[in-house]
Amino acid sequence: MNSPPLLLLQQSLPPISPTENLIQLKSPLTVHNSTPGARTPASSSSSLCYIRACSGKTTRRVGRGGRGNPDDYHATLTALNSKGRFPRKSLGQHYMLDSEINEQLTAAANVGEGDVVLEIGPGTGSLTNVLISAGAFVLAIEKDPHMATLVSERFSETERFKVLKEDFVKCHIHSHMSSLLASIEPSSADSRYAKVVANIPFNISTDVVKQLLPMGDIFSEVVLLLQEETALRLVESSLRTSEYRPINIFVNFYSDPQFICKVPRTKFFPQPNVDAAVVKFKLKQPAHYPSVSSTKSFFSMVNSAFNGKRKMLRRSLQHICTPMEIENALGNVGRPATSRPEELSMDDFVKLHNLIVKV
Repeated sequence: MNSPPLLLLQQSLPPISPTENLIQLKSPLTVHNSTPGARTPASSSSSLCYIRACSGKTTRRVGRGGRGNPDDYHATLTALNSKGRFPRKSLGQHYMLDSEINEQLTAAANVGEGDVVLEIGPGTGSLTNVLISAGAFVLAIEKDPHMATLVSERFSETERFKVLKEDFVKCHIHSHMSSLLASIEPSSADSRYAKVVANIPFNISTDVVKQLLPMGDIFSEVVLLLQEETALRLVESSLRTSEYRPINIFVNFYSDPQFICKVPRTKFFPQPNVDAAVVKFKLKQPAHYPSVSSTKSFFSMVNSAFNGKRKMLRRSLQHICTPMEIENALGNVGRPATSRPEELSMDDFVKLHNLIVKV
């Protein structure tokens, strides 16, 4: 006899342990700043939150009287079962089982009444529910038509939600958000900007970051749940390390990044092979970007420099000007003539670009 779909889903999850272990955390969690290698703790709070860890089922209790999380473990399974869906590996679908993490994502973006929030891949709507409860209007982008239908039906009775059945990396998000913001009466100067809060598929992380960060004219903050390794590489890669790449220049050009907290892989269904992390990007407005004559030529120069990562810049950039001119420019930047790309900070690259690139 075949097992019901819900039972099959539950059987694929780790069993809930009968023994509950209490993990005590200080609240708020430690925040890492964007300075390479530096970590600055957030202001401590006397209140403590307790996470009841039960191999996939989590509830929260706070000292002043807590409330259970209505939208975790079994709620996610029930939502998937309602459409006979199973997470698709090809779409990188890993659903959050812990509402506490969704609350942390929402809090990291300071989501409040009247905010407009873009969510990428809403899935069963667990994060969406927290965002709407915080008072936000949510525009969700969902590639999977079945999940788009599920979440659309779930929030059909609220006017604070809209879902677009599109592939995020291919859709014209700037146009969508511009139209949405123009249709809403701003309650304050800050409400002219939207926010991004999302648990995104790990396999499109870099594409999402590259697409969103240059939109400081639309978004004020971008808070993403990423693979931990990717999160650390984007935020904390230091000069003179193998992890220091053009994406680090890109991230710091357009934003001030912060590593918020680690999220264990056991919080997801299905469980991925890696842990995750919450990262916040405070976007810079265009007027506050580093001063370069052309962002296109700037990033073209940076990419060229790292294409010959083991080469000295006077060789990898000689298609722009002569090695002697590059050496003189490096001297003006305060760097030796033998410098390699991993030895230059973003500010160094900005100065070098303005000295050797004629636009």
